[in-house]
Amino acid sequence: MTTTGRRGRRPGDSGTRAAILEAARSRFSTQGFRAATVRAIAGDAGVDPALVMHYFGTKQGLFVAAMEFPLDPAEVVPRLLAPGIDGLGERLVGFLLQVVDELGEANPMLGLVRSAVSHPEAARMMREFLGEAILDRVAEAVGETVGADRPRLRADLCASQIVGIIMARQILELPELAAADRATLVGAWGPTIQRYLTGSLAS
Repeated sequence: MTTTGRRGRRPGDSGTRAAILEAARSRFSTQGFRAATVRAIAGDAGVDPALVMHYFGTKQGLFVAAMEFPLDPAEVVPRLLAPGIDGLGERLVGFLLQVVDELGEANPMLGLVRSAVSHPEAARMMREFLGEAILDRVAEAVGETVGADRPRLRADLCASQIVGIIMARQILELPELAAADRATLVGAWGPTIQRYLTGSLAS
């Protein structure tokens, strides 16, 4: 008697769902929303594409579930602010680079940056996580402490720099940026972020 390979649900629902999410994070992070297909994600996870739809309903539902961030802004922001305003720009850049380096190809931020141009849901998620949950709160705290005006504009300026950092270093992989050590990059970018947060916005 021969046995045929069984397609569909694998033993252990939680393990199957986790495998799909891991495969999706990797695909979305390296290819973006449009290029990453459900069939390819299912193949990476070793399941039938129908099972992906069973768990997540749509490709967009899978994207939203996969792009959850493995850190809590409610914990991150107080930790960044605790030492005071001086050096905040360097701490913010250092934290960003640490997260990107430690999460590697499965980093949700890479998936969002790659996808945001063509996928409105990715752009919204990026704004909510990086902007509203982290940078807006940081800029508001700076404004309350040192009287810096227009905190939302300051937060957006920081976001523009941070997205540029991710794009140049992780996605375009500009050689010198990709090869530079973290301390060098923190020293180069940190003062710019600090100026956005605390410096004058007037010409």
